[in-house]
Amino acid sequence: MTSKKFLFTSESVTEGHPDKVCDQISDAILDEFLTKDPSSRVAAETTATTGMVLVCGEITSNCYVDIPQVVRDTVKNIGYVGTSGGGFDCDTCAVLTSIDEQSCDIAGGVNKALETRSENADTSVSETENLGAGDQGIMFGYACNETPELMPLPISLAHKLSYRLAQVRKEGLLNYLRPDGKSQVTVEYVDGKPSRIHTVLLSTQHAAEINGETDNSKVQEIINRDLKKHVIDYVFETEQIKLDSETIILINPSGRFVVGGPQGDSGLTGRKIIVDTYGGYSRHGGGAFSGKDPTKVDRSAAYAARYVAKNIVAAGLADKCEIELAYAIGVAEPVSIFVDTFSTGRISDDEISDLVRANFDLRPAAIIKNFDLRNLPAKNGGKFYQKLAAYGHLGRTDLVVPWESLDKVESLKKSLSATAVC
Repeated sequence: MTSKKFLFTSESVTEGHPDKVCDQISDAILDEFLTKDPSSRVAAETTATTGMVLVCGEITSNCYVDIPQVVRDTVKNIGYVGTSGGGFDCDTCAVLTSIDEQSCDIAGGVNKALETRSENADTSVSETENLGAGDQGIMFGYACNETPELMPLPISLAHKLSYRLAQVRKEGLLNYLRPDGKSQVTVEYVDGKPSRIHTVLLSTQHAAEINGETDNSKVQEIINRDLKKHVIDYVFETEQIKLDSETIILINPSGRFVVGGPQGDSGLTGRKIIVDTYGGYSRHGGGAFSGKDPTKVDRSAAYAARYVAKNIVAAGLADKCEIELAYAIGVAEPVSIFVDTFSTGRISDDEISDLVRANFDLRPAAIIKNFDLRNLPAKNGGKFYQKLAAYGHLGRTDLVVPWESLDKVESLKKSLSATAVC
């Protein structure tokens, strides 16, 4: 029987990408409100273009936040400062705001759920905390055993490359780099498992003149040499699957990338949802994360679904696991829970679904309480969600995030043993 081969590709972007600039601004605003008032309801949307940032949305809170200052501080931290910032400047860009309060109709459905607590609900969450979902929608969570963090290999590698690209810029190792950049990794799979690295792609914004050179071909030669050494080789030095003689490496294939960031392309919150999750390897419900407080299940339930899937894989119940959760606005319990292990489960998907219902309380109030989602910014110096807004919300190893915890592994193993005995 011949082996089945296929290629799968995922991309990542640096924090200077215009869409990621907007995600970070929206989450920085969320961080500020939750730090000062953990009960804040926030839905902050940002768009950025040449010389301008617009923040709009619905926010209800008992505190005041200087939104323009948060915007400028965030843009500055990303690296868009002065003439060396890549065509966009934190101090001179216009900052416009258009903020309204959360709709009272939405608030009414969120503040108190339609139904009472279910049989398997977390009893530490009181009826007064029994929030309804902030909107209808579907959320997916995924985990697999391709990497130590139980994420698909292509998105894991793409994030590492983008993170390293920003790191060498910020540390001054390659001082001609500018904030905007992208990475992309194509992995060759054999019989469903990663086999080799097929293609690595890096695109980075850069200064027009590098080491006194302005000729495009010479500039490209310098960038190729430096990024191969300091980014690509650096990342793959510690990876189990190495580059080989047939791996295709593409660096700035357009040949020139001087104009970038919000000057080169407008940005918008929530336009990199595949980068934020599993790189396309798992399905996506369509809802973005950034700028949304934890009552929005687009965010909190997607984190919970990742938590469930990761614990299932870590417990050895399956090699791959995808969880779909569906919610109705104003209703606490998920409308449906769907488990798919892609025929890798040690027990049936139906049995795993029963274990999920028995071991996880997936009501919004329980998710918020168990992950302490409202207090994470204050516990992390006022910056938490903003850090998640670049390089992925899931599978993070550089940050301590509660939905990456494996604290349900033992209970799942015990439940599995009990099921086997029965």
